[in-house]
Amino acid sequence: MFSAFRSALATPDLRRKILFTLGIIVVYRIGALLPSPGVSYPNVQKCLDLVDNSGIYGLLNLFSGGALLQLSVFALGIMPYITASIIIQLLTVVIPRFEQLKKEGQAGQGKLTQYTRYLTIALAVLQATGIVAMADRKQLFGNCPDDIIPNSNIFTLSVVVITMTAGTALIMWFGELITERGIGNGMSLLMFVNIAARIPSEGMNILKQNGGLVFAIVCVFGLLIIASVVFIEQGQRRIPVQYAKRMIGRRMYGGTSTYLPLKVNQAGVIPVIFASSLLYLPDLISRLVGQDSSAWQRFIADHIVNQASWVHIGIYFALIIFFTYFYITITFNVNERADEMKKFGGFIPGIRPGRPTSEYLSFVLSRITLPGSIYLGIIAVLPNFFLEVTGQGQNQNFPFGGTAVLIMVGVGLDTVKQIESQLMQRNYEGFLK
Repeated sequence: MFSAFRSALATPDLRRKILFTLGIIVVYRIGALLPSPGVSYPNVQKCLDLVDNSGIYGLLNLFSGGALLQLSVFALGIMPYITASIIIQLLTVVIPRFEQLKKEGQAGQGKLTQYTRYLTIALAVLQATGIVAMADRKQLFGNCPDDIIPNSNIFTLSVVVITMTAGTALIMWFGELITERGIGNGMSLLMFVNIAARIPSEGMNILKQNGGLVFAIVCVFGLLIIASVVFIEQGQRRIPVQYAKRMIGRRMYGGTSTYLPLKVNQAGVIPVIFASSLLYLPDLISRLVGQDSSAWQRFIADHIVNQASWVHIGIYFALIIFFTYFYITITFNVNERADEMKKFGGFIPGIRPGRPTSEYLSFVLSRITLPGSIYLGIIAVLPNFFLEVTGQGQNQNFPFGGTAVLIMVGVGLDTVKQIESQLMQRNYEGFLK
């Protein structure tokens, strides 16, 4: 592997892409630490010691690399773009116009990308307005009495919202630059950097609060979790596909054998994001309604939002399984796959083309989705079991579980494969022998 990295750096154009990507990442992390105009940086640092990182904005703070709760220029991170991409992807099934654009190839995909950008800016404005409003009302940091925005007039609040929205637009540009001029996979790579930036601070908190023995156990469990995630993420069911020979003019085409790969985790990390967002909606509603200590608000705080609660764990696990089936049903259309295979003369050995092929693909996909959804649920609730065992409750996050490790492993594997493919094109050895 080290020889492959040396070969990559020795290639001028590939070295240029790697250095360009690293430069964009450095600028991105600087913007994540730069506070927005009008925000009191000392007061933010005081309130960070009192904040509950497992609340409604815990997931968003993870995706922003800790920039959200600091109200920095890049406070919103990549989350508005991810939400917009998921919404546009789901709308392609509902809106015929979007479905037609998806089938038009590169031109249609460019139009969908443009819609995604517009929706990202709209979501960034809404999200920034909500965060600034909660910070102005002293609800973002719980019981912190300090003023996050000392001069909280309309002009100052508007400047903060505009700055965060502009930061989101700049992040989109950074991601596209990495995709076009860097090593590729720009948006996912920025998310990987944000999550990786949180691991040292979370590890330091575990070391300070629990001692070296617990920290060593956490590191060992983290390595085991990462190894198991890598193993399962690489797992797939390969359905053999045979293409019949066809005579076109005087030449014979087809007659090749290939396979249709169905991954064990076909949905990726999307079900975890859906489940986390839906599970924190009751907390958001209770915060918007007010701070009254009613019975249902106490129930939400003690059982629904509290990650160490068994009610939270059970609902979270069930939602992940449901959204895994839901997302795969929407994104993987077995009828379209069967029609494409029939159009190009392909068939599964022993299965008739057309409807029998779609029924067979649906049967295999439903069988393979069950262990995939259970795997996602187990990985996602591992931090909750850790919080229950250590007794830390809501005051601490487990850095090697759930959404973080799924994204880091997935993006890491994709990035290594992209660099490896570019090395293979230049007759070098890849990363894996």
